[in-house]
Amino acid sequence: MSTATVRTVAQSDIPAITRIYAEAVRHGTATFEIEPPDESEMARRQQALLVKNYPFYLVAETAGEVAGYAYAGPYHARAAYRSSIENSIYVAADFYRRGMGRLLLSGLIAESEKRGFRQMIAVIGDSANTASIALHAAADFRLIGTLQSVGFKHGRWLDVVVMQRALGEGDSTPP
Repeated sequence: MSTATVRTVAQSDIPAITRIYAEAVRHGTATFEIEPPDESEMARRQQALLVKNYPFYLVAETAGEVAGYAYAGPYHARAAYRSSIENSIYVAADFYRRGMGRLLLSGLIAESEKRGFRQMIAVIGDSANTASIALHAAADFRLIGTLQSVGFKHGRWLDVVVMQRALGEGDSTPP
């Protein structure tokens, strides 16, 4: 197996990112989106976050192939939430359980701290998503709670698990 690297997204990565996300939308429960967006929508989403200084996207690459991606965006739109971000991580099925999520999350945390964000929130689709819950716990996220049966996808009700991690100085000083 080749060594994976994490880097900033390039425009040429959008097709691979779109494919990875489409797979998650169609077959998974990590996202509650029902219809996969196309490449132009994924590029638009990326630009909308980049112009506001959010770390969107980081890409895990191995042997020239995009194995996964991660980004952070606003936790909520209201001004008081400006120091808190929500993270998202998606890994291609061929690369599950090969450390890509850990690499991406570590890179995302570091990049978010550089940008001055203070809290990272993981809103994990499906309480049965034990791999994502374990990934976040290993990165010092703490369980905040579970919202029960708030999404309906693939013919069943889904929970959302909320986890949180301080970034940088966290809440010890004003932003």
